[in-house]
Amino acid sequence: RVHTDRPDPSQRRAMPAIDEAATVNFDTIAREWRCKWSADSDNASLMAAQALLDEVLPELSSLEGVQSVQRVVCGGCLDFKVVTKLTQKAFGDWEKAGFEPEAAFLEKLKAIPGVSTIETQTYTLEDLKMNKKDIKKAQDKKEKEEAETGKDAPKAPEDPAKKLKKVVKEGGKRGVEIEGAADMGGLQFFCTAVDTPDGDMELLVESMKAMNAKSDPTEEERKGGSGHIGKMVFSAGVDQLALVAYVPEEKQAELVCEEWLQKVVEVHSGGKVVSSGKDYCQGCIPANADKNIFPLKIREGLILEANNFLRKKGLFPEDDGDDDDEMVFGDDDFPS
Repeated sequence: RVHTDRPDPSQRRAMPAIDEAATVNFDTIAREWRCKWSADSDNASLMAAQALLDEVLPELSSLEGVQSVQRVVCGGCLDFKVVTKLTQKAFGDWEKAGFEPEAAFLEKLKAIPGVSTIETQTYTLEDLKMNKKDIKKAQDKKEKEEAETGKDAPKAPEDPAKKLKKVVKEGGKRGVEIEGAADMGGLQFFCTAVDTPDGDMELLVESMKAMNAKSDPTEEERKGGSGHIGKMVFSAGVDQLALVAYVPEEKQAELVCEEWLQKVVEVHSGGKVVSSGKDYCQGCIPANADKNIFPLKIREGLILEANNFLRKKGLFPEDDGDDDDEMVFGDDDFPS
């Protein structure tokens, strides 16, 4: 059968987009001739349809405004299609001419044994492949949009194993630095801050243990080695300032670990010792914006508080009044 759907050309040209939002634009229109062919007699009907197309191909290719003539053949559903695409204006002129040589082509196609379901259809057909310049522009736009979206997106939590590895590495390196600094200054105790635990108490304990680990002199990069030095280590996070105090066994007669830590955490409201022992004690001070308690802001002052407590017990060098000589060690004192 032959089906022809021919909308008014003037109406088509008046609508440069199919949708109301004018996002599906088109400037080319195609006319499709199609039929079903039979696999009988070694695809004889398909060969005959191709021979018929060869006859009209020069005429189709010569149409004013023609952009392409395409053939579609499917061996599964036995489709044979001829698609002729023209510019929008040229298509209107071709339509007025009855899509010549369509009528004669379809009549001859109908006469081929094994050919059935002869139809026609009109639709828009756009070539949307982008050139290199447009591809680059689209990619840049996408990356910019993703970057803008990513600013407000919550960061994915870091893998715990990788995080712990970083904490231990930082602690081991800091232990070597503390050992060297303490030996040069003749110090028995040392107060400092670390970044990587981000205020996490368990990770800060692991950092302290890495500082205290026995150093292997055969290793290319020494780690730890400060287990004989008493320490208080601070780590500022968003929600709290975490503190871990350590007093080696040989110094426990001179300093009670919990007493030392308690003296520091009680400086700010909400501060408390959360775990105590003769060697290790843990404490925290929660952030409180209403009381102007911000972990990073209060950290250095508490390091001074820890040192002053040691001075009173004769376990830390006296302050000679020169603020520049005060031994307060933070992250900036130990470059990565």
